[in-house]
Amino acid sequence: MRKIFTIILPVIVSCALQAQTARHSSKIPYRLWYKKPAGAVWEQALPIGNGRLAAMVYGNPGNEMLQLNEHSLWSGGPNRNDNPLALASLPEIRKLISAGEYKAAEKLSDKVIISKTSQGQKFDPLGNMWISFPGHDKYSDYTRELLLDSAKVNIFYTADGIRYHREMFSSLTDSVIVVRLTANKPGSLSFSVGLNSLLPDCRVSVLRPGLLQITGRNTDHEGVKGILNFNGLLSLKAVSGKVTNTDTSIVVTGADAVTIRFTAATNFVNYQNVSGDPKAIAAKRLSGSENKNFEQLLKSHALAYKKYYDRVTLDLGDNTRDEIPTDERLKEFAQSTDPAFAALYFQYGRYLLISASSPGGQPANLQGIWNNKLLPPWDSKYTININAEMNYWPAEKTNLSELHEPFLKMVNELSQTGRKTAKDMYGARGWVAHHNTDIWRTTGAVDAAFYGTWLAGGGWTSQHIWEHYLYTGDKRFLSKNYDVLKGAALFYVDFLIEEPTNKWL
Repeated sequence: MRKIFTIILPVIVSCALQAQTARHSSKIPYRLWYKKPAGAVWEQALPIGNGRLAAMVYGNPGNEMLQLNEHSLWSGGPNRNDNPLALASLPEIRKLISAGEYKAAEKLSDKVIISKTSQGQKFDPLGNMWISFPGHDKYSDYTRELLLDSAKVNIFYTADGIRYHREMFSSLTDSVIVVRLTANKPGSLSFSVGLNSLLPDCRVSVLRPGLLQITGRNTDHEGVKGILNFNGLLSLKAVSGKVTNTDTSIVVTGADAVTIRFTAATNFVNYQNVSGDPKAIAAKRLSGSENKNFEQLLKSHALAYKKYYDRVTLDLGDNTRDEIPTDERLKEFAQSTDPAFAALYFQYGRYLLISASSPGGQPANLQGIWNNKLLPPWDSKYTININAEMNYWPAEKTNLSELHEPFLKMVNELSQTGRKTAKDMYGARGWVAHHNTDIWRTTGAVDAAFYGTWLAGGGWTSQHIWEHYLYTGDKRFLSKNYDVLKGAALFYVDFLIEEPTNKWL
């Protein structure tokens, strides 16, 4: 033991001394930054979000793109996907398993347990905001960055000797995505801006000079009719210059500075209610934000964001390698000494949860709140046999307890829809959920028996309720959710049977 201590102690002292000498540079703010735009690659764009509205920012000088999402815009509508054949077949399935006829049990389960209707709905993309800058395809001295301490994207570049700056964020306080365009020479901003979407019945129109509207509906999916409508509004205000419009876009000529605001809403109220008024909601949000100028919008957003982000710091020492673009730094990480890059990764995870999950909103799904595809991988839904839980494992541990709320609310809602599944499919009390769910809180078994007959969705998600209580000590919260915990347990009390050889349940 003394030999081990002799070896370790000098290492500790050495690391401590190195940390002290690097202390002056460890406080460099964490950011993701790059020397080139994302081009056409969605995965290389930078994410912004406020738990309800989100965008992926590409940062292309000549043809800027913000790919847009709204948290409640999913396919389909209220539906159930239970298989009514399950209950009568349970004795036969159990008999086959006891006899070691596993493939036969799996084949039967595919017929009588796996849903014959929807396999779950998908997270739809709202559309895109495009901004076209003629002549800006030739540029130099380019930088784009995501500042984790203020939740803001900056894009800098030079074209024809003029320095341009774009600032973008999704406001946590005003429910709008904000884009600010400036240049170091007056009258240099000339561009057009518009909206488009892949969704059905999409229509873009000019409501008045400087105000665009986009409307449409969600998609049908796996036999479930889409019944959500969305309304998006884009307003533009310019300092000097001229603002005109076409039938579907706004044109700016010779402005000094421009502020663009975008907001959107759907008629989704909750998993049972789609009676909302997206037009009125979007108009109210936009109107409220227009009482503030850009600096006021940014200040209120940053204060609300920092309330969460600044609670936790992680200092692993020297962050001078921030001078290297993030993509290059990542490639070099395995061969370099760069502990601060791990701290950057840690804080980026916290940034994503703050941006994707907000009290009163939907939980972060498989892709957080960002999706550009009509058919996203695994429908970008909630895979509750691990992925949805993984999104929220850091919530309590990294002091983001309030942002756990959307997931905890979903568990409560699943405990309601899952009661019918437990009763109809398994003849059990309490509630059950299988390995997938969606915004409509379906709890049936999907995909295939090999993994779809997994019955731990209720038990596993309920553990988040207990963890939230352990971290907060909130007995009112625990009392409110006691029936959720009890119902998850009651299902297993009724469903489990004794294994004949070892007497296991």
